[in-house]
Amino acid sequence: MPTATIAEDDDGIRLDRWFQRHTKDISFNIVSRWSKTGAVRLDGAKAGPGDRVGVGQSLTWPDTLPVLTATRPTEKPRDPLSDAQIDYMRAMVLHMDAHAIVINKPPGLATQGGTGITTSVDAMLDALQFDAASRPRLVHRLDKDTSGVLLLARTAKAAAFFSKEFSGREASKTYWALTVDVPKISAGTIDAAIGKQAGTGGEKMQVDPEAGLKAKTRYRVIERAASRAGWVEFQPLTGRTHQIRVHAAAIGHPLVGDGKYGGKESYLTGGISRKLHLHSRRLVIATPDGGTLDVKADLPVHMAESFAMLGFDLTLGDIEIVEPPPPPLKKRRLSTATSGNRRGERRSRGATEAPKRR
Repeated sequence: MPTATIAEDDDGIRLDRWFQRHTKDISFNIVSRWSKTGAVRLDGAKAGPGDRVGVGQSLTWPDTLPVLTATRPTEKPRDPLSDAQIDYMRAMVLHMDAHAIVINKPPGLATQGGTGITTSVDAMLDALQFDAASRPRLVHRLDKDTSGVLLLARTAKAAAFFSKEFSGREASKTYWALTVDVPKISAGTIDAAIGKQAGTGGEKMQVDPEAGLKAKTRYRVIERAASRAGWVEFQPLTGRTHQIRVHAAAIGHPLVGDGKYGGKESYLTGGISRKLHLHSRRLVIATPDGGTLDVKADLPVHMAESFAMLGFDLTLGDIEIVEPPPPPLKKRRLSTATSGNRRGERRSRGATEAPKRR
């Protein structure tokens, strides 16, 4: 009978998932049939498809089906990377430990492949395998034209952990953006459901109060260039497609360079780049060993040049905001947001800027 020892990279996954990773043609139904007769065993005990495997356990199963293979049949052989591609990917690395690699993704590089996309982070992950047993795994995505912090898991176990943190909204993500004009309310929360725009094939989203999914984005204005442009920090509290871009446009302040949601009004004159000005500045997330990962990424060249041209002081972006305790319930006002704050001044996070009607 074929025998395998559960490796650390597979610790904690379901038995049927282990077979899916490492064997040909052994489906959930086959494992289920084996389990009913006791033909598949973990450390000599009967095991079912939903049982979790542990590192070091011995797994045996009948030899009437194909045995272990190095790769899954659905995987296509990848072309070897050139030295230039390897150097390109490794130059992006901001942090690396046993569980994660964090890179500063440049604008214009897709996270994953797709129609018309020949180069992506996913296609070049072999460059970041280093001494690990397998190439790192994507656990979240950034739009092609959005730059900044992108987290990669180095093991399957870490990938499952980080994916749970993202889906449970436990991770804190901070984005820096340049907006057209400046929001009148200097800080608040945009609460507007988002859905697919009909006729776009899901390529474009829109605010859709009736059929859209709940979406919330916290924001604050850090600096302003008169009324021409604003340096705005965004923190998405949900994870909808194009959420920050849709919400910024919905309140009348699309991101600079975002022609999809801001049209021609999103392009500023005076030498400001026409590229999208949206950058994943910081990620704070728990790690599988009980620690916390806190990583920041520097601005891409086009955003750094735009900020310098507008006279923004980058040190203001990392000033930690300490929220005052809320007043007693009986003294609370319905809204504490007012317009006219001085530059960079924080308003109550209770403020909500509703989308403008168009």
